Amino acid sequence: MIVDAEAGIGEVAWRLDPSLESQTNVARFADFLRSRGVELGEDYEDLWQWSVDEPEHFWSAWADFAGVAMKGASGVVCSADPMPRTRWFPGRRLNYARELLAGHEGTAIVAISESGERTEITFARLRADVAAFAAHLRESGVGPGDRVVGILPNIPEAVIGLLATASIGAVWSVCAPEFGPGAIVSRFAQLEPTMLIAAPGYELGGTDRHRGAELAEVLRGLPTLRRIVWVTGHTRARPVDTAVASCDWAEAVAAPAEAEFADVEFDHPLWVLFSSGTTGVPKGIVHGHGGVLLEQLKLCSIHDDIRPGDRVLTIASTSWVVWNGLVAALGLGAAIVLLDGNPTHPALDRLWQVAGAERVNVLGVGAGFVHACAKAGLEPARDHDFSALRVVTVTGSPLSPDGFRWVYRSVGDVWLTSQSGGTDIASIFVGGVPTLPVRIGYIQAPALGVRVESWNENGEPTLGRGELVVSAPLPSMPLQFWGDPGFERYRDSYFTMFPGVWRHGDFIEFSSDGIVIHGRSDSTLNRNGIRLGSADIYAAVEGVPEVTEAMIVGVEIGADYYMPLFVALTPGTDADDARAAIRTAIRTHLSPRYLPDDIIVMPAIPHTKTGKKLEVPVKRLLQGKKVDEVVDPGAVDDAALLERYAAFAAATSARSAR
Repeated sequence: MIVDAEAGIGEVAWRLDPSLESQTNVARFADFLRSRGVELGEDYEDLWQWSVDEPEHFWSAWADFAGVAMKGASGVVCSADPMPRTRWFPGRRLNYARELLAGHEGTAIVAISESGERTEITFARLRADVAAFAAHLRESGVGPGDRVVGILPNIPEAVIGLLATASIGAVWSVCAPEFGPGAIVSRFAQLEPTMLIAAPGYELGGTDRHRGAELAEVLRGLPTLRRIVWVTGHTRARPVDTAVASCDWAEAVAAPAEAEFADVEFDHPLWVLFSSGTTGVPKGIVHGHGGVLLEQLKLCSIHDDIRPGDRVLTIASTSWVVWNGLVAALGLGAAIVLLDGNPTHPALDRLWQVAGAERVNVLGVGAGFVHACAKAGLEPARDHDFSALRVVTVTGSPLSPDGFRWVYRSVGDVWLTSQSGGTDIASIFVGGVPTLPVRIGYIQAPALGVRVESWNENGEPTLGRGELVVSAPLPSMPLQFWGDPGFERYRDSYFTMFPGVWRHGDFIEFSSDGIVIHGRSDSTLNRNGIRLGSADIYAAVEGVPEVTEAMIVGVEIGADYYMPLFVALTPGTDADDARAAIRTAIRTHLSPRYLPDDIIVMPAIPHTKTGKKLEVPVKRLLQGKKVDEVVDPGAVDDAALLERYAAFAAATSARSAR
C-alpha cells in the first residue's frame, strides 16, 4: 500500500499490507525452512544472513523448495576450490529445459508483435514444439556440446530454440537481429557453431527491416555452419541464398516427437552470453544448466515474487540477459509476454497499454524508460486498468528518486523493486523483497545467498561507498569464458584487484535506508584525487526538465584532467538556458566540485545494444583512440552518432595539442 507518493529521499513510499505477507514467496520459503528446523528471526536480514553463513544448507534447501529434481548420488553441495574454480553439486545431473517445462499447464507465452498481432501458446503446445525442434536438431547431427546460435527478435521461436537446444545438451547463444554483421561474427565465430536459427528481417519502428545483405556477410564469417533454419512468420523478408542446407521453421517443427531431455552434469554448459564488446573482443560468458536454473528461479520467485499463473512482461531484446530471466519465469508456471519491436512505438504509452490489456502482474522495465515517462508527464494509471499489476521491477541503471515518486504517483499501488546485477552471473547482486518497505532512492536488500559487500581500495569492508565485491562463490558465476581454458581472462576480469574475491566494477553503498549503486568504478571520475560517481551526477542532471539524458566522462589529457558532460535536450530547448539549469542543479544537489569542464549538447547519448551508456569508449576516444579501436560499431545503438563523438574528441585533442 502507498504510504507517501511524494516521500523524500530515504523515506518510506510503500509497504506491503500485512495481511498479504503470507502470500509472498519469500514468506513461504521462510516457513519451509522453519518446517525443516532452521531457526530464523522474523526479518529478511536474518534470512539473508543465514543464507550466506550456511551456503550449502541454503542452496540445497532452495533446490528442494523450488522443486528442482537432480539425479545422481548426493554429496557435497559446493567444492572447496576457490573462485573461479568452485564446483556446485558435483556428480548431480539435471536438465534446464525439463525443469522449466515440466508440470505446468495453461498459457505459457503471449506474443505480441509491434503491429499488434497476438499469439497465445499453452504449455502443452510449447512442450510439443520444443520436442519437435529438439528432434530436428538431433536429426541434423547436433549433439551434446555442439553450438546452436540464433539471430532472432523477441518471438516464441527464440524461446523454443533455447529450450530445445538445452534439452539435448547442446550450447545456445543468440544475438538480436539489429546487431551489425561484424558484431554478430565477432561473437558467434568464437563458438564455431554447427546450426543457425535466423530471421531474415524484423519489425522495428513501424518498418519491416530486411537483413539479407547483412546475413550474407554473417554467413561468410561462420564457415562451420552445417544447417540453417529460417524464421519468417513475423516478417516479409525472405531467406538468404546460401550453399548451407536450410529449411523453414514450420518444416523444422512439423513432425511430432516425444519429449526427450538429456540428463547432463550440473555444470554442463547451457549457453554463452556475451559482454557488450565495448572494450575489446566480446567475452563469451559460459553458464551451466544447474547454476543458472537455481539462481534464476530464486530471482524470479524471491526477488520478483512471480507466482504460478502470473503474467510477466519484461522489456528486453534477446541479446540482453534479462530476456533469459524472463524465460526462466516459465519454471514457476507463469506466462511470459513477449513484446516484439519498439515498446514505445507508436507512442511512449504503448507499453503501459499492453500491460493493462494483458493484465500483466509483474512488469520489468529499464530505469531510462521510467525517467522518459516521467519527463513526458505520462499518467498511465489514468488511462489503463492496472488492477492486476502487483510488481514493477527496474533494471539497467540506478532509478532516480524522481523515478520512484513518478511510479507511485502515476502507476499506483505496486511493489517497486530496483535491482542491480549483471550478465556475468545471469542474475542480481542486490534487489527487492516484497516484505520490506520501499524507500525513495534505495535498493531494498542484498539477494539471498549472495555475500555482497562494499570494500575500500585497501580491501577492507566498509558500509560507505566502495567497490562492489562478492566474497563467496555463487552457483551462477561463469563456468569459464569461451576460449579461455587457463582462466586468465576470467581472472583479469574479476579477481585482479582483490585476489580470490569477485570485484564487479560497480560502486556500492550500504546504509540503514538501503543500498545505492553509484555507477561503474571502471569509468570513475577522479578529479584532484576526489573520486566521483557518475550516477550521482546523472541523478542531478537528468532531473533537469530540459535534459532527456546525460553522460559524463573523465580523462587525463597531458597533465590536465578533462571532465566533459554530454547532454541530449528536449526539443526546442535553448542550449544556454539548459547549461545554466544544469550547473544550478549540480551546485544545489551535489557541490561545485562536480561541475563539468564543458557541457556539450549532442543529438543523443550513445549506448550498447543492451542500453548501457558508452562511457568507457567515449573516454578512450578522448584519449586519442579511433572508433574501431574502442568498440565494434555493430554493437552500439547508433554508429553514426558515435562518429559525432569521435569528431568532438578529435577536435578536442587538436585544441589540446596547440
